[in-house]
This record gives sequence, C-alpha cells and structure tokens, in this order.
Amino acid sequence: MNQDIKFKKTAKWLFTGPIVLCLVAALLSLGMFFWDFWAGLGCLCLSLILGGFQCILYIRGKESIRNEIYHLDGFFRRMERSLLEDLHIPYAVLETDGRILWMNRSFRDLTGKEEYYHKSVAGIFPSLTKEFLGKVGTDARMIVDYSKKSYRIIIHKEHIPKYMGESLETVGEEGGLAKDVLSILLIDASRQIMFEEMYRKEKMSVALIYIDNFDEVTEHMEEVKASLLRALVDRKVSRYFTGDNAIVKRFDEDKYLVIFKQENLKAYKENKFSLLETMKDVQVGNDMDVTLSIGIGAMAESYKTNYEDARAALDLALGRGGDQVVVKENDDISYFGGSTRQVDRSTRVKARVKARALFEVMSQCDNVLIMGHHIGDVDSFGASIGIYRAATTIGKRAQIVIDEITSSIRPMKEKFTPEYDYPTDMFLDPQEAIELVTPNTMVMVVDVNRPSYTECPKLLEPGKTVVVFDHHRHGSDTIKGAALSYIEPYASSTCEMVTEVLQYFSEDLKITLHEADCIYAGIIIDTNNFMTKTGVRTFEAAAYLRRSGADVTRVRKMLQNDMDSYKARAETVRDAEVYRGVFAISHFPAARVESPTVAGAQAANELLNIIGIKASFVLTAFQNRIYISSRSIDEIDVQAIMARLGGGGHVNVAGAQMEDTTTAEATLKIKETLDQMIEDGEIKI
Repeated sequence: MNQDIKFKKTAKWLFTGPIVLCLVAALLSLGMFFWDFWAGLGCLCLSLILGGFQCILYIRGKESIRNEIYHLDGFFRRMERSLLEDLHIPYAVLETDGRILWMNRSFRDLTGKEEYYHKSVAGIFPSLTKEFLGKVGTDARMIVDYSKKSYRIIIHKEHIPKYMGESLETVGEEGGLAKDVLSILLIDASRQIMFEEMYRKEKMSVALIYIDNFDEVTEHMEEVKASLLRALVDRKVSRYFTGDNAIVKRFDEDKYLVIFKQENLKAYKENKFSLLETMKDVQVGNDMDVTLSIGIGAMAESYKTNYEDARAALDLALGRGGDQVVVKENDDISYFGGSTRQVDRSTRVKARVKARALFEVMSQCDNVLIMGHHIGDVDSFGASIGIYRAATTIGKRAQIVIDEITSSIRPMKEKFTPEYDYPTDMFLDPQEAIELVTPNTMVMVVDVNRPSYTECPKLLEPGKTVVVFDHHRHGSDTIKGAALSYIEPYASSTCEMVTEVLQYFSEDLKITLHEADCIYAGIIIDTNNFMTKTGVRTFEAAAYLRRSGADVTRVRKMLQNDMDSYKARAETVRDAEVYRGVFAISHFPAARVESPTVAGAQAANELLNIIGIKASFVLTAFQNRIYISSRSIDEIDVQAIMARLGGGGHVNVAGAQMEDTTTAEATLKIKETLDQMIEDGEIKI
C-alpha cells in the first residue's frame, strides 16, 4: 500500500536539491583551475564527496521516509475515523445517489441501523431522495422530522481520495481521480424550532378598526341612544379581543387600535372574524346595521412595519366597500367578510373634494391621456368622455387611448368626429399614446384599478402623474403611486362618479348632447337599466345628465344589439347548467359575435331572471383567455368567488380572466371554488 505513495515535486526537492547543488558546485570549481590548480582540485573533490554522500542518503533513506509517512498517514486516518466514530453528532457518508457508505455510532444509534447498512438514505429520511441529492451543489441545508424530533441536516459534497498534506498525493486504483461523495450532519434543532415558534406566537400584531357608517347610523338618533350605541360597540370590540389578553384603545369616535399576539390571529381567522356579524346585532333604535372595516398587520420584523401594514390593509378594506377584514402578513394578503351591500352615502362632500383635487392636478399638466380597461365597455368609454370634457374645459389637450373599438362602443364613438367639432386625433391607439408621453403628461385611468387590465400598462410607469377613478373593489394588485385615487365601490358605475365630479369641477363646464348620451349609457349598462346597485345618487347623476341633454331614445338606439348577439345570448341561456340548484353556469359562443365579452356579461344578467337562480357565471373564450362574467341579486357575494379566481368586482357584479386554460377546466375550477366556499360556510344556499 505504501508503494502507492509518491513524492510530489516539493518533497522531491527536499532530497534531490542538495545533490543538484553539489553538482553545480563541482562545475563551478572547474573554473577555479584557471586561477589556482590546487584550489580548483580541492573544491572539485569536496563537491563530489558531498554529492556522493547526499546520493547515498537519498537512496538508502527514501524507502524508510516513505514508510514513516505512510504510517503517519494511517495514524491520522485512524484518528480521524475514531473522532468521527465517537462524535456525538450523527454523521454519515453517502454516494451521490443516496446509498449509505458509512455512518458513525451516533447516526446508527439514532436510526437503529447496523454498521453495514448500505441502503438508500431515503429509507430513513424520505425527503432525501435521489433527485434531491443529485441537485446538491457544494452545500445544502434542510429541516426534517424524525423520531418525534426536528433535525437540521447539513449536506456537503466532498471529493475523495483526500490529500494528506501538501507533500503527498495518493494514487488509488482509479489513477488518482477524485470521486464525489456526500457527507451529512444531523443537528438536533427541536429546541431552536420550539423557541422560534414561541417567538412567532408571542410577536405582537396590530389591528386598526374603523366603524364604516357611524355618522349614518347615529344621524337621526337621540343623543342618549347614540351614546348607548357607542358603548355597546366598545363593549363588543373589547370583549372580542381582550379575551386573548389584547390591548384595545379607542382613539377617535369611530376608530380603534388593537395590539394582540400573533398566535391569536389563527383563531380569529378560523371564526372568520365573527365580530363583523355580531356587530350587526347592536340595535338601539338604529335603522341601519353597524359595520366595521378592520386592517391587520402581522409577521413583520418590527412593530412599526406591522402598524404601517395595518394602515395599508385598512385602506384596502375601505376601498373594497367596508364591512370586511383585510390581513396583511408581509406580502400575503387575505380577505374576510365583505358580504354586505355597500352603503350609499348621501353626502357629496367627497365628490366635491375629489373634483377640486382633479382640477389642481390637471391644471399643472401639459396634456391628458385617458384610458379605461382592455376591451373597453360603455362605462369606461362614457367615463373617458366625461374626463375629456373636463380637461378641454380648462384648455388642456386631451386624448382617449383605445386599443380596440368593440361593437358596443362603436355607435357612440361615431358621434365624435370633426363633423361634430371634435379633433381627428381625439382617439389614439396605445403605441401612439406612448410616443406622446412627456414628463408633464397626466395619465387618467377610469373604470379599472389593476395595471395589467388597462389599455396600455406602459403608461403607468413610475414617475408618471397618474389619476385613478373607479367603482370596483380594491384588489392586492392595484395601481401604485397615483397622484389622486378616487375608488368608490358603492357607486353604480364610473360614469356616475364622473358625473358627480363634473358638477363641481368648473362653473364653465358644459356637457354636449353626445357626451351626455355616452355617460348616461354607461350608467344604464352598469345598473342593468337601473335595477342593480342603484341608489339615490345614481338617479341624481342621471337627472343631471338628462338636464344636460341626454335623450333616452337616442341612448336606447345606440345600445341596440345585432341579431347575432341576441341569438348568442339566447343560446347561452338555453344551454346553461344549473349547479347545486342555484348557480347557472354557461359558455358564450364567442366566434359568432364581434364583442363577445360584453354580450357574455349581458347573458349573465339575463340568467338571473330565471326563478331559483341566485348567481350566474358565463364563460367566454376570447383572445387566448377565458373571460368570466358573474352576477347575483343579493344573497351571493360573487366578488368573493371571483377573487379566488384572480378577479374582482362588486358583491353582485364581478368578473375574472384566466389564461392557459380551457372553458371546461375553468368551469371545473368554478365548481370546485363554489364547493369549497359552501363547505367553509362562506356561501349559504
């Protein structure tokens, strides 16, 4: 075995170096003959004698030194093996495919395996599969559970054979080529994980609570009853949280701050924040139920971040219409509640404030680019027209970005031509709009608050002045950094919101007949002829438009459908499947209709006219996507259903888009979602 040990160059020079130096000295002594014969002869003889002596030492001592090094190498190897064998930490060496080559005593005691157990380690730790180990680079770490304990496994890739010292190299049977093996070390992490879990549970979370409709509830109540109502609300909020050793502090008439342990959040989620429902039991002569909006920040590294997350969550809850809880755990956002119909505010203060803010922002820009959502509908078009009129009133150049003119808006668009004193470049496609953007351009987004759903997401790049007007609920994916955001889920349509703003925007603003028709049409479509989400302010907006010249007959003509659309809707209703006795699900034949998504939404409305149907879902395959239009009357929250499918909307009007799927797969997904929500108690039928 020691014959396999060869000296490396460094070690060889330790022995052959003096011999070479003697030879060099002998050659140099030849030159001394020319200076002094006897001196040269003496130096030559001395060099030859020393060189011969070194040669004898090298020849006779080489084997002895090799044996000593071999035995020393063996000693260190035995000592290393003994140390690893007696190591109190489980240690093993594996083939790269997971087969065990060797394991120390601690590893054998832990696993109960014999010394000559050479099977796959996956038989002991199932997560250490051949595929996983094959992907290990230099190091890998993971946590596994074994024998009622948790272990942190440290995996390291090694190359064998190892070199014992810089002066030696080992030449094995494979010619000295290294072989990859894996060493694994098991560290008991049970206590660490236990402490981490205790720390996580003990961390403090922050909740901000806002009474949505305190002013509306107490507006016509006697002072005594209003005080009693306030006390009852305090009591319910305190009882709900302080039972878990939380801190509840009311810092305003209708606002609360709550500090509670992270471990309690799980229980709140399991009971789906029952406080939302129990709060509606507060009755002291009030005609309206009390509703809450709650924003919770949890799992952040600092209390300050949790508080900021709670504020963001509360804003999201209010933006979605209130009466719900939004929990923000770092980047994970979850929603609870939100099944109550949004309260129609009778005050126009907010609309007046937003109108003034829009005037200020718009006055500071050079030009205005207005866009709605992709595949625009009547509401987004009408709202765009209203904003166009506001911009032109104060002398700003305004243009509307539309990528595709659908059949539903084509009759209205035809009224905005030079013949009616409108510029030829009033409408732009997205590419033309991008070329017109300057640092002082204002981008106005209407009827949508998701950047990916807009006509041209590139117009929303950071640094742009963006204003958002929308009546859909907030989602986790919303336009960020808007200079002005006006999102009111209780509004029937964006056209209604724009109409209110126009009344306070400027005294010089005058709406033309065609503009009034378009905005009025948007309200009609989104309210399904004033039958859905219609409040007092909806009729007030419609009355203002009628005074401005909107004509019901002209609007009805513009909204007429062609025969193909009508037949397709009838076919959709005829082929609808009734699921669980109350859900109507159908597919819209998109190939025969120019604007299938709009007609599909109309078909979803018509399905609600069938007795016993509580919610309808119409799927339309169009442009490599599945568009889902969902509608309900009052009992089913279709927005919550669509949110699970990546969409959104309102309690009674919502939708979603799905990519890389078929209508059959999307239908199955809807049914699975309905089943799950019924099982969880979120839907009652």
